[in-house]
Amino acid sequence: MSKPEPIPQVPPELEYLDKATRWLDTRFRIPGTNIRFGFDVLLGLIPGAGDAISLLLSGGLVVVMARHGASFGVLVRMLFNILLDALLGTIPIAGDVFDVFYKANRKNLRLLVEHYEAGRARSNLFVMVLLLFVVVLLLFGMVLFLIWQLFQLLFS
Repeated sequence: MSKPEPIPQVPPELEYLDKATRWLDTRFRIPGTNIRFGFDVLLGLIPGAGDAISLLLSGGLVVVMARHGASFGVLVRMLFNILLDALLGTIPIAGDVFDVFYKANRKNLRLLVEHYEAGRARSNLFVMVLLLFVVVLLLFGMVLFLIWQLFQLLFS
């Protein structure tokens, strides 16, 4: 179930993204199982800041993927993946379990490779990348705000 599905025919110019997403989503295996997880899950174990750091890393990968020609529609799907991962990842314990199985970064790489192989990749405008960066920063801020609200609720 959590066994990493290989992404077929990752173009050579995207291999570094393949390695980065493996480190974040599938680097380690739970002994005796096929369940894999990466640093995304480990970062999520750090209360508060872990999910925000993970969102920032995933957002950075999406920006890099945008530079490799992901269309606006693909970028929206990628942003949905990392937003869902970040929001559900903030739920104690259940969010960490969700992170083990969802693997947003691998999903995003698969979207990019499929888009790339279909010949739909094109160079994107600087404005699109800038817009994406702003959206990721807003999502990051939203997660930090939600964590702050949770701490206020718990400790007041």
